Amino acid sequence: MADKPLDGKVALITGAGSSMGMGREMALALAEAGARVALMDVNAEQLERNVNDAWEVGGDDCALPIVGSVNSWDDAQRAVSETIAGLGGLHVVINNAGVPSRRPGGFWELPPEEWVHALSVNTNGPFLMARAAIGHMREQGWGRIVGVTTSLDTMIRNLPYGPSKSAHESFIAIIAKQLDGSGVTANVLIPGGATNTNFISDADVRDRDTLIQPIVMRAPIVWLASNEADGTTGRRIIASKWDASLPIEQRLEAAAAPAAWPQLGRPAAEQGP
Repeated sequence: MADKPLDGKVALITGAGSSMGMGREMALALAEAGARVALMDVNAEQLERNVNDAWEVGGDDCALPIVGSVNSWDDAQRAVSETIAGLGGLHVVINNAGVPSRRPGGFWELPPEEWVHALSVNTNGPFLMARAAIGHMREQGWGRIVGVTTSLDTMIRNLPYGPSKSAHESFIAIIAKQLDGSGVTANVLIPGGATNTNFISDADVRDRDTLIQPIVMRAPIVWLASNEADGTTGRRIIASKWDASLPIEQRLEAAAAPAAWPQLGRPAAEQGP
């Protein structure tokens, strides 16, 4: 059905327990579009609220809460197995979970444990979740891996968040090539700037109404999870530039580019192994 483009699809989205986050908005959008959705987070209380909200838009059997940490291999494998057992399959993995950090001063002032934690969640987490799901996706010949990263500006100015997200984006670019022809795609989706989520601290003086609102993630994630996106891989899509009123070719021209900025690297003919 045109109004349920994801009917029959099952998605697993991490970092879906925030009260005002991108994970929540994407989960609700997927459920509204007909998908069954497993919401994963370490925050059990808020996770239950978001699952209840998903039930409101998609029906009582459309959403499943999974309490777990993406940087645990055991939790990643359990999340995949519980999704398949509880919702009847797995087609889409959205690696949205992350921890923010913006520390003033030099890197020599950064507590090592903060660096390790950011890389563990923001970089190791997406690998573990994708690794846990990829066997099932390859076997069925269809799948989506979507990574939520950040802008290049943030990658090169914010420790330790920037390096952790640049590694995530590099991972997406690499696996998109490795999965070419398998029916499984890998893409990046970002809001496109400072976004009104719980990552914005109470001390931030900016007017939240002027920031990008997390609802911008809804339309592009539904499209990426659909059959219409077959063949689209290795791309980074900026949600705030996604104009659903345009034909898809114009939409992608305005909002998408290759993931990980390959145009800044050497031509392929000059690259070694």
